[in-house]
Amino acid sequence: MSFSNSMIEAWFRSIKHQWLFLHQLSDLATVKKLIEFHVAEHNTVLPHSAFHGQTPDEKYLGQGDAVPGERAAQRQDARRRRLERNQEVACSACPRSSLLPKEDVAA
Repeated sequence: MSFSNSMIEAWFRSIKHQWLFLHQLSDLATVKKLIEFHVAEHNTVLPHSAFHGQTPDEKYLGQGDAVPGERAAQRQDARRRRLERNQEVACSACPRSSLLPKEDVAA
């Protein structure tokens, strides 16, 4: 039987470098409070790429099934808005058709 603790080591590294090292660790009560906060945020607020944007709680409890589709739609919308904004501020020397993706130019 093989076993790896690499997942918990990665999580422990992230809690140290992204959270604990940024705060003054004056006593054990402070450390406990900071860790409790980070664990709650990690499980309930922060989206995880391994879960396609779902939080660990959403994934575990089966409450985030719609999240991957919502995230994909949000990405598409952001790309569309970014393209429109970039086209609005393009210089007058560039023809507008040169700014469109190749599949849109042919249409």
